Amino acid sequence: MHRILFICHGNICRSPMAEFIMKDLAARKGMSGEFEIASAACTTEEIGRDMYPPARKKLREKGVPFAPRAARLVTPADYEHFDRIIAMDRENLRRLARLLGPDRDGKIRLMMEYAGERRDVADPWYTGDFEETYQDLSRACAALLKACLGK
Repeated sequence: MHRILFICHGNICRSPMAEFIMKDLAARKGMSGEFEIASAACTTEEIGRDMYPPARKKLREKGVPFAPRAARLVTPADYEHFDRIIAMDRENLRRLARLLGPDRDGKIRLMMEYAGERRDVADPWYTGDFEETYQDLSRACAALLKACLGK
């Protein structure tokens, strides 16, 4: 079982988009049962809110299934449970260090590292560019799937 938790600022744009893109990729490979995929926030600003409507619109446009959900805050129990905790940007990494403590097991990485780049996924809440975010997340999720499968 591969347990993956995606993290962003509020858990209403990037991390839930990554969650549903990754779930879709696993399903298309017939491997849904081999993955537990979730997302969470590293701030309390949006707790309880569903995915931001433009994020849902972009997933719908790309044919990625999604379901209603509620933003939640990452917890220390998540560190124990998940194998990989993937942050969308460097600020998320800093907040995770405060919320979870040291990454003693090497579980926490930056999302775009899976695509071979050490950079942030731009936050569409501020940029308004959900297409760019979708493209980044799709590339990184495809590479993450290969990494999980040892390819």
